[in-house]
Amino acid sequence: MSTATDPGTDTETAADAPRPPVRIKPHQLAIAAGVGIGIFTLFSGILPQITGWKSDSPIHRVVFVNVPGPLQVAFYTIMPVALVWVGLMFANRMKNWERGAPAQRRTTKKNVAQRIKDFRAGVYMQTLLRDAGAGLMHSMIYFSFLVLLGVTTVLEIDHQVPESLKFLHGTTYKAYSFVGDLAGLIFMIGVTWAILRRYVQRPYRIRIKSKPEHAVILGTLFAVGLTGFGAEMFRIAVEGRPSYENWSFIGYPLSGLVDTWAASDLSTWHQWWWGAHVLSFIVFLALLPMTMLRHIFTSPINMYLRDKDRPKGAMRPMPNLMETELESFGAATVEDFTWKQLLDLDACTMCGRCTSVCPAHATGKPLDPREIVLKSGEVMAATGTPAVTPPLGTDKEITVTADSLFERITSEELWACTTCKACDEICPVNIEITDKIFDMRRYLSLMESNFPAELGNAYRAMENQMNPWGMNQGERGDWADGLDGVTIVDPGQPLESEYLYWVGCAGSFDDKNKKVTQSMAQLLRRAGIDVAILGPSEMCTGDSARRSGNEYLFQMLAQPNVEMLNEMGVKKIITQCPHCFNTLLNEYPQVGGQYEVIHHTQLLEQLIDGGKLDVSQATLEERITYHDSCYLGRHNDIYVAPRKVVGSIKGIEVVEMTRNGTKGMCCGAGGARMWMEETVGTKVNDERAAEALSTGASRVATACPFCYIMLDDGVKGAGVDEDEVRVADISIHLLEAIENGEAEMAKPEAPLSDGEFTPVAGD
Repeated sequence: MSTATDPGTDTETAADAPRPPVRIKPHQLAIAAGVGIGIFTLFSGILPQITGWKSDSPIHRVVFVNVPGPLQVAFYTIMPVALVWVGLMFANRMKNWERGAPAQRRTTKKNVAQRIKDFRAGVYMQTLLRDAGAGLMHSMIYFSFLVLLGVTTVLEIDHQVPESLKFLHGTTYKAYSFVGDLAGLIFMIGVTWAILRRYVQRPYRIRIKSKPEHAVILGTLFAVGLTGFGAEMFRIAVEGRPSYENWSFIGYPLSGLVDTWAASDLSTWHQWWWGAHVLSFIVFLALLPMTMLRHIFTSPINMYLRDKDRPKGAMRPMPNLMETELESFGAATVEDFTWKQLLDLDACTMCGRCTSVCPAHATGKPLDPREIVLKSGEVMAATGTPAVTPPLGTDKEITVTADSLFERITSEELWACTTCKACDEICPVNIEITDKIFDMRRYLSLMESNFPAELGNAYRAMENQMNPWGMNQGERGDWADGLDGVTIVDPGQPLESEYLYWVGCAGSFDDKNKKVTQSMAQLLRRAGIDVAILGPSEMCTGDSARRSGNEYLFQMLAQPNVEMLNEMGVKKIITQCPHCFNTLLNEYPQVGGQYEVIHHTQLLEQLIDGGKLDVSQATLEERITYHDSCYLGRHNDIYVAPRKVVGSIKGIEVVEMTRNGTKGMCCGAGGARMWMEETVGTKVNDERAAEALSTGASRVATACPFCYIMLDDGVKGAGVDEDEVRVADISIHLLEAIENGEAEMAKPEAPLSDGEFTPVAGD
């Protein structure tokens, strides 16, 4: 009979079983930090009483001058307790983050440089300075507060060291006094500016979320600065206004206002002001973990963790739904989010920049990106163990009874999102709002079948006809009839062409976008590139299915596509649809497809720059504006290539819309909104079309089939005919410019060309 300790046995006693490594949890670090700082503060009060080290310099600062012993004891008793309490309160918040699912945000040799760069951008306020006014205001408060904290720390260090090591005297003390008053002045200006901005100027995004706690926070900060100057004023007066204190250029002149008071009055007033200063700072400490002030700590941490293990445009991967044993998909509860997504909720500064750029919110839809973060945070805070304060104060009638995100968030909010990523792009602390919407949509689609009816039609079309248009797959290649250089390849054979042209559903079936495909094929033919397409074998990439949460349908489409492309040995793919581009490039690697994908505007730029596509005679004497596709721009950071292609046309005047580049406005079709009706508020495409028309352009250039459809409909809906404003893809404009130039040159009176032309690059 074998025992558990016999050699070769596979069993072990409980005592012999390997124990998992003990890991320190984040909330334990917060407790340790609070206790450690508290003990250090207590020790810093006891040590000087034992050593009695004092400076003998005539120019120095006496710590606790005119502060009686009992007040000093109270200070060194209350302050450590307050610091420990702050650590405990932060620990309670951090326990909420630990409820989340795993997220790959480890710091590695590969990403450490980027992490440090992102962290530096956070603590240096670089992202806030995108809004010059608000950024400067916050910088004045933040940096001056850090300097004031440093001033206090330097004084305490000098207080602790022996006489031979004391440094805060003479010229050093004068400079110290000047820096302290300068920081205090800047701090007070910044706080006053913040008060005026919130309660006098009142921008919309700030006005709609102003709560009583904002007044408490700003009042406390103002009190910290005011009482600091008040205590300094009376301290200098108590000391007889020594001449070296004139370097305190605020406190010294103020002390002149009271230097005629009786010594006993000065002493009493100084003690009261000193006590008020200490009390206001303790209130500040109490507010740190309880209010939005917590973002002083959480926001830089969030920015440090910005870099992730997937491309910017890719959704969070899911396991193979055909094989997984998971019982629930997507996010319905706090625990369904990752710990990083939960950290986001406490890192939010409630500034409302996300709301200010949301196309759905701007056109009257129920979505407010900031509310998605705040409401999720309310559920997390209310269901924690223990419960903590919500991210921002809520009305009394708002209650959370269960650990369900849908206690506070409605499906209408989620379906209104166009997934344009404008909220993520503008967020100064890198909160990933779109990811949260994606995950909640996954739950609605996969677990509850709770999606708009029109979207159900698109789902059925993708499932049955392999395209959301519901068209016959056999017609996919019909656009190429009569075009030379277009070859439909058999997926059973290796691809011999350098590129596979992935036409996409819109380019194959939509009448407008068939012209884009045909124009692009002609441009490639001019450049000497033969086009290979899959024709009937090409299926939808699954973008609309995935962006609307139907991961099952996405995988059903993506996996056969990947298998087919891999069997053919496809390496390089051309796309004209940014949604196909993003899916093939960034998301197909999650299901085994690794390809070099190029958008048609990028390829056109390369062909023009390399001289393979002759645009020397391309001419349009018109005014043109370019509309940024969200999935080309914010999802993949491609802004220059389309503009360079447009700028290569002679005679063209390029004008930008008010919202362009990273701040461009969505056309309204992303996130599967293409297949849903807009019944609330203004249509997003009408809003964007009006902005395009306001430029006075006679042509509008797009680089996405959805954008083409939406803007063309919006312009026509505004009563503007095509002969007045021509909306079309960049490839159509470029081909028309080339053909127009050739026609001009063919006229008998046309001047000879020297064949030299330098394209004008866009912005």
